[in-house]
Amino acid sequence: MAITEYDDALAWLEVAMKGPMDPIAAEVWAFDETFEHVLLVKHRWRGWVPPGGTVEAGETPREAALRELREETGQEAHLLELPAAVTVRAYRADWTPTLGLSYAAVLDGSADVVGESHQPAAWVPLQHDWEGVFPEDLPRIRAFAGQLKST
Repeated sequence: MAITEYDDALAWLEVAMKGPMDPIAAEVWAFDETFEHVLLVKHRWRGWVPPGGTVEAGETPREAALRELREETGQEAHLLELPAAVTVRAYRADWTPTLGLSYAAVLDGSADVVGESHQPAAWVPLQHDWEGVFPEDLPRIRAFAGQLKST
């Protein structure tokens, strides 16, 4: 269960549950305490995206999200209980569609982020537009930040 479903993900999940489900992706929508910035990484061909990646054998999506956040930004986090969103994406035309879980966290926005050498990380103001392969992420992440800010 996730707070928000996109891309008809639940119907896709019902079909996927009848056979092996691979791959699965997990990412983190990390916000600062004011909900005015989101932590993004600049992927070499996807552009600015939330830290995330493939769930590896033997780990849960939640564990993968935390691992990817740590590897790609140097940040440790406590994830909110429910995933913020569930999506189905084709990262490349020749790849199998991937079920993705987007978790959320609130971090210290003044903490230094340490991106990987080929993939810098930065706190990006939510009011700014950013270039990424999934342009629908921008309004989704903004809307979720607004929900968190109002609670």
